[in-house]
Amino acid sequence: MVSTVRPTRGHRVFQRVNGVILTLVVLLTLYPFFNIIARSFSGERQIRAGEVTLWPKGFSLTTYEIVFHDSMFWRNYGNTVFYTVVSTAVAMVLTTCYAYVLSKKNLKGRGALVGIAVFTMFFTGGLIPHYVLITSLGLKNSVWAIALPNAISVFNLLVMKAFFESLPSELEEAAQIDGLSTYGVLLRIVLPLSKAVVATMVLFYSVSFWNSWFSAFLYMDRTELMPVTVYLRNLLAGATGGAGAGAATEQLTQVSANIQAVTIVLTSLPILCLYPFVQRYFVSGVMLGAVKG
Repeated sequence: MVSTVRPTRGHRVFQRVNGVILTLVVLLTLYPFFNIIARSFSGERQIRAGEVTLWPKGFSLTTYEIVFHDSMFWRNYGNTVFYTVVSTAVAMVLTTCYAYVLSKKNLKGRGALVGIAVFTMFFTGGLIPHYVLITSLGLKNSVWAIALPNAISVFNLLVMKAFFESLPSELEEAAQIDGLSTYGVLLRIVLPLSKAVVATMVLFYSVSFWNSWFSAFLYMDRTELMPVTVYLRNLLAGATGGAGAGAATEQLTQVSANIQAVTIVLTSLPILCLYPFVQRYFVSGVMLGAVKG
């Protein structure tokens, strides 16, 4: 017969209080997001009067129609997908290789390599030298102007390095005895055990490149090469500028009222759709980190 330990009264009270607090935190977190969605479908008068909370008032699709009927929006949206995929792939390859090298404690010059990476977290060459370098290398108006300068995030690098260091060294030693090369160990042993951290880094890099607009704003001269974030930024600037100048039509007034909300919804939606497919790797990452052999 298996005996069960009944929770004490204090433990039950703690669970209930903890549940109430966490529920309030979730509601406070979700409220701004649902408010933004409601504002994106609301009318101009109701938005400016502050009547919109969690449900659209004066339902309007004017701004969405203007954006969706513009062929340049879809062109820029495709650019964003392409830039994000390519940049994330480049970043993952470079970050993974660099982190794997730094995880080897017997590597000569390891401290110098770590120091070089950490140094870039605090010191940069500045915007003008950066622009001159990209231009002199002929990277303007190409995906590489976005992918290469931001290919390695030092924070992500250190996270992957710490994860690789936590893996048992005996697994790699056994693989080397079986005849695997360094790249074979990385591809066939280390990476399959690192799905959690790899998925996390993919999400971090994807979100970063998806939301990035300043690099494209600097290095892309042609409108058809812009990502959707720059398109929406220009639409936002044009709508608010036109409304402020007093020359706004009824349609432009509506756009200026909820263009910010529409912009947030359109740029956040793909990442929100991606997150559920990556979330399970976060859970497995916690479990892997909790099991010590």
